[in-house]
Amino acid sequence: MRILIIEDDPAIAANLYDFLEARGHTVDAAADGVTGLHLAVTGGFDAIVLDLGLPGIDGGTVCRKLREEAHDDTPVLMLTARDTLDDKLGGFARGADDYIVKPFALREVEARLAAMHKRRAGRVTARPLSVGGLHFDPTTLVVRFHGKDVRLPPKCMRLLQVLMAQPNRVFSRKELEAEVWGEGQETSDTLRSHMHVLRRELAQAGGRDPIENVHGLGYRLVPDA
Repeated sequence: MRILIIEDDPAIAANLYDFLEARGHTVDAAADGVTGLHLAVTGGFDAIVLDLGLPGIDGGTVCRKLREEAHDDTPVLMLTARDTLDDKLGGFARGADDYIVKPFALREVEARLAAMHKRRAGRVTARPLSVGGLHFDPTTLVVRFHGKDVRLPPKCMRLLQVLMAQPNRVFSRKELEAEVWGEGQETSDTLRSHMHVLRRELAQAGGRDPIENVHGLGYRLVPDA
């Protein structure tokens, strides 16, 4: 997952950052509400850890602006020392998806983020996807590229689904493996072989390979010019 941490306590932010990065996630961080909101809107994250008490703009306002003004549905885990029912209800009213109170276990934070991301992925990817001349319906499992049917194995179809959900975004090997197999693979051969089949079949059907290998970073789907 690509995770954004918006937290002004440097010790807490560093602990979260180091733990989540060591677990294979791509992590970015902001120490105030203004910077955090900007990153949340522009960064294409899979989940956000949001502290309620922030300088500049408080976490509740960041969450509300993200939902009401940016119309962004990225899952938000609200992280705070405030543990009353009214605090929690206020966070949910502003658009938070989940709520965890300090002090917390790092493994629980990761588990909650993963659960939120999984729920969102199920909602988003159920809709038909269209990127340029490429079309995929997750319900019927029909893939067409420039009007021609593309026959793909299940894992290749899932790879395509992930890439099409966020065109032009670079997905790391670890991210793709987590999305398709649920965990990292021992070697890169598994992903590489599936990606080879996917790219070959797309190129044969549509006359071009829409997947770009970004050296040292990962893969992305590039729409037709």
